[in-house]
Amino acid sequence: VQLQASGGGLVQAGGSLRVSCAASGRTFIGYTMGWFRQGPGKEREFVAAITWSGSFTRYADSVKGRFTISRDNAKDTVYLQMNSLKPEDTAVYYCAGRTYSSIATRVDSYDYWGQGTEVTVSS
Repeated sequence: VQLQASGGGLVQAGGSLRVSCAASGRTFIGYTMGWFRQGPGKEREFVAAITWSGSFTRYADSVKGRFTISRDNAKDTVYLQMNSLKPEDTAVYYCAGRTYSSIATRVDSYDYWGQGTEVTVSS
């Protein structure tokens, strides 16, 4: 599975942005998908995850209520809608997939990674 993230950019604090992650190479039926981010000088951290059916989602406390993860399995695409953005949300955002159906928040729980898309939030 190849994952291609897109949609990053520069946005002012309080603004919104949606990043996407398209899968190719093979179907990701049954995969749980996640978004992680890595800010300047920081370790990669969990942001959000969604199960194959979309029935279960999980968010980091820092983004809960502001970010929404969703997926369109017909398009093999996962989205992260980011609202009320803050300067501390500035990071490279990575999508990831795991072959298990359960939610996971650890970096090493994911088998496939996209190349990342950069999000910069100005104050």
